[in-house]
Amino acid sequence: MSLILAPGTAWNDVLARVTAAAPEAFVAGRLRNLYAGGWRDSGTPAELRTPVDGSVIAQVCRVDAGTAAGAVSAAMRAHHDWAVVPLAERRARVRAAVEALAVHRDLLALTLMWEIGKPWRLARADVDRALDGVRWYAEQIDRQVAGREPLPGPVSNIASWNYPMSVLVHAELVQLLAGNAVIAKTPSQGGAVCLTLAHALMARAGLPVTLLSGSGEELSEVLVRDPAIGAVAFVGGRSNGGKVAAALLDSDKRHFIEQEGLNAWGVWEFSQWELLAGHLRKGFEYGKQRCTAYPRFVVQRELVDAFLDVYLPVVKSVRFGHPLAVERPGDPLPELDFGPLISAAKAAELRRKVDEAIRGGAVPLHRGRPEAGRFLDGQDIEAYVGPTALLAPPGRSRLMHAEPFGPVDTIIVVDTVEELLSAMNASNGALVASLAVDDEELAAKLAQDVQAYKVGINKPRSRGDREETFGGRGASWKGAFVGGDLLVHAVTVGAPEERLYGNFPDYTSFPPTP
Repeated sequence: MSLILAPGTAWNDVLARVTAAAPEAFVAGRLRNLYAGGWRDSGTPAELRTPVDGSVIAQVCRVDAGTAAGAVSAAMRAHHDWAVVPLAERRARVRAAVEALAVHRDLLALTLMWEIGKPWRLARADVDRALDGVRWYAEQIDRQVAGREPLPGPVSNIASWNYPMSVLVHAELVQLLAGNAVIAKTPSQGGAVCLTLAHALMARAGLPVTLLSGSGEELSEVLVRDPAIGAVAFVGGRSNGGKVAAALLDSDKRHFIEQEGLNAWGVWEFSQWELLAGHLRKGFEYGKQRCTAYPRFVVQRELVDAFLDVYLPVVKSVRFGHPLAVERPGDPLPELDFGPLISAAKAAELRRKVDEAIRGGAVPLHRGRPEAGRFLDGQDIEAYVGPTALLAPPGRSRLMHAEPFGPVDTIIVVDTVEELLSAMNASNGALVASLAVDDEELAAKLAQDVQAYKVGINKPRSRGDREETFGGRGASWKGAFVGGDLLVHAVTVGAPEERLYGNFPDYTSFPPTP
């Protein structure tokens, strides 16, 4: 049966609802920038395309460095005013913003489906995690800021496109609770409409928020190095993260820079295959386009056959396609593991990496064809990549040492514990890792030598919510760690002799393991 677009979910319908909810943020179909206390139609128009079907969905106005510098100056003035607002009032305004966002929860989720291709369940989860997390901080904030002061200037947030709500908006609202004005740059590849609606609701609640669109290359100098900036929060890849870190070398500016790492799952002396199967399926959510995805499996040679008996049926059953395509009107939105990659260019790049690895000697265990997904007739599917599994990628392959950020797994076969740890640590640090080992005492011992901030024993690890901290080891993280109380500590000033937990040029300090 041919599929149709679910009634009421066409992009024009979604955009009309967003514009009606926040008319001040749009002009003639373009997204405005928010700075100096108002929405402004400034900058050079640029098209936004959806990865879902390749169509143009809106225009943003990209501001230049001069405009951004003026916005930072205005944010600094707002920061000084906000820092002296009593905590009770700050909390009341943040809570009002959260409840306004909750009213538009499903609309925010629909924008994420179109802008970055998230399936319905995952799009709503992104919104819910942001709101639930901030509600938790609103209950904890008195304790968290006791004896601490806001930063000397606003927090500059430069985040990737994959989690606009649960990472970016969540962080901003906590930073606001702690007494800081905030500046956010819309990701270049997706999420601008969602963030525009969210920031319109935040601004209506009386929060000092700035939202700018523009080239990261042009705006980085201002949003990172401007003396008025009190802290820089960056989430993204190692290349851009490295540039941000380099720009801060001659500065004592507070920062937390989350970068990618090749998160690995090691399998050694293990037999609980049904348990692992459930984790494998969940691992394909959002096409592994997240910083805590597991694209690398390191498997003891004697267990390879048993591992593949479990793994291959899972990878072959993964469901992907157009996140809004249904068989008939009234059907629920499809239950998919993932939709498109963020762009056709990213999909083409990932396909080239796979081809390169195979030419170099990798064994293709499974290659899902894009046309096997659920699509509308005649739909552009250039941004879609089917689930792929490669055995033994060559050492020179880009997939051997770097995160693919897509639905591609690599499997490495090892004979010794030393080889296991070496293969798991191939990217010089990671955010998360896991070990599938029957003997948990042995697993705990091995975990000590895995270079990841969080190591799961027979379970995956994630960024975490509420009180759970988050960071990275090695090249995967620079600056202060975040999550739980550490997120508030990272954006406030304590005693003069305070040493924050984090990964800094002159020291690394990890919080106690619970």
